[in-house]
Amino acid sequence: MGRMAIDDSLALLTRGYGFGAHLWRRTRAGARAVPFRLLGKPSLFVRGAEGVELFYDGDRTARHGAMPALVQRTLFGVGSVHSLDGAEHRHRKATFVDVAYEDEHVRRLTPLLAEEWGRELAAWTAGGHRSAYDAGVGAIGRAVMRWAGLPGTPAAKTRWAARLAQVVDGFGVPYSPEYLPAVRNRHWSDRHAARLVEAVRGGRLTPAEGSALYEWAWHRDPEGALLPPRTAGIELQNSFRPAIAVARFVAFAAKELHDHPEWRARIAEETRTRRSLTDGPAAVAFAQEVRRTAPFVPMLPAWATTDVELDGERLPAGGRVVLDILGTDTDDRSWPDADRFDPGRFLGVDDYESLRTFVPHGGADVATGHRCPGEKVAIAALATAVAALSDPGVRILDEGLEVDRRRLPTKPASGGRVRASGSGGCPFH
Repeated sequence: MGRMAIDDSLALLTRGYGFGAHLWRRTRAGARAVPFRLLGKPSLFVRGAEGVELFYDGDRTARHGAMPALVQRTLFGVGSVHSLDGAEHRHRKATFVDVAYEDEHVRRLTPLLAEEWGRELAAWTAGGHRSAYDAGVGAIGRAVMRWAGLPGTPAAKTRWAARLAQVVDGFGVPYSPEYLPAVRNRHWSDRHAARLVEAVRGGRLTPAEGSALYEWAWHRDPEGALLPPRTAGIELQNSFRPAIAVARFVAFAAKELHDHPEWRARIAEETRTRRSLTDGPAAVAFAQEVRRTAPFVPMLPAWATTDVELDGERLPAGGRVVLDILGTDTDDRSWPDADRFDPGRFLGVDDYESLRTFVPHGGADVATGHRCPGEKVAIAALATAVAALSDPGVRILDEGLEVDRRRLPTKPASGGRVRASGSGGCPFH
């Protein structure tokens, strides 16, 4: 590791999603690890099944404090589950699993997604001009906030969803004017969520038992104490904010549906035959391939708690292990024709968690590791959006589908412009 004297932090900011490829060019083809320096620390960039195994090995790595403070404070919130390890992490993670991961809770969400996407689809066919991204923020935001037990009008939910979407949009560009609004929106959201928690504890709100608002208001730490209202509010947001971030995937889905009209026609026919916007196998497979290929979360950091070695490269304890998320999802040693967009690779794949190199929302076990417990919610939200965007009553415009891969996070420039096609009609008729 000593030979890597140049710090690569600036290269991460300037190269964006090309940062991983920049590092891999330093080593042999197919390597699983490459040394570099990040924020002054010796680090090891890893990919593939071997990299995933190392990164999520709790005996060799820890997540606490590894995320740069600018990201942790803005995106995840101070004191959130993302900064915990060990027994404390497992205890708090269990509530996320109870709230979001169990199939019964996903089934409770899907009709809300269908209803909200139906509204966006009706608005498009009536002449509306919202982009796929903006429609995704609104439809998914309203659906997941209803699902989470939050009060408020649809318009209020849409406004809060837009705030949280802007937090996701601005957290990765601290050099940009967009970062300060992200900080302000984060502060507003934390204060608002804390007040909701206090209202539940004070008896002024009575959300349904099992909803995210109820469970976080009454969540107790391992010592039996209620979380501070602000921390409980942060975790409440972490139960539904990631679903709103799926709107970025919705923009990429619009681009891919535009570029692959044969899949768009196939999904439209599936939706018409099933008379449902939700759970169509082709739409789900398309959503999974979008998640695999779209530049979304580029990498995740952890600390090496002991000296580690991977593929001949060594890292001393105290250095960062950084998992190349995008590079693992598109690794040509792990995926046949890795560079080709092919939703067919996911048809018939029910147990996607068993795919060790499919880590768009993290890897390892949901209950004991750091895999996102909201992944099923994300898939349901995106697949419903794919079905809506495939409706023959709308078309996806050519303009603005280019992607700036130097910006973190990114999406097609226009968000995916959607207009009425002129053919009209509901997909069920």
